[in-house]
Amino acid sequence: MMKKLGFPSKWIEWIRGCLESATVSVLVNGSPTSEFKPMRGLRQGDSLASFLFIIVVEGLAGLVRQALRANFLQGMKVGRSEIEIYNYSNVVAIKAILRCYELASRLKINLRKSKL
Repeated sequence: MMKKLGFPSKWIEWIRGCLESATVSVLVNGSPTSEFKPMRGLRQGDSLASFLFIIVVEGLAGLVRQALRANFLQGMKVGRSEIEIYNYSNVVAIKAILRCYELASRLKINLRKSKL
């Protein structure tokens, strides 16, 4: 995804290196375990987490823009500032967008929480 957004290969390698080089240890009954490499994901408190989340969410925004251009989503403008909202008939399209996002980003969307 970062390559599609125009990030240089060297920069992508640096980020990957930061994520893959980390080791963690957990406390069990107050005693640390031996260190191990996490298989995937970010560590709690990782300073890269917010930045990488913004990059991934840009992918979701891109999917929504594509759906609007292809008329899969039909917005309605309301109010003086013409805020664009989406009606209930777009729920199927939004679910499809979220599913594509889930497959591309490997982030699991919990539809029960979103009430879609």
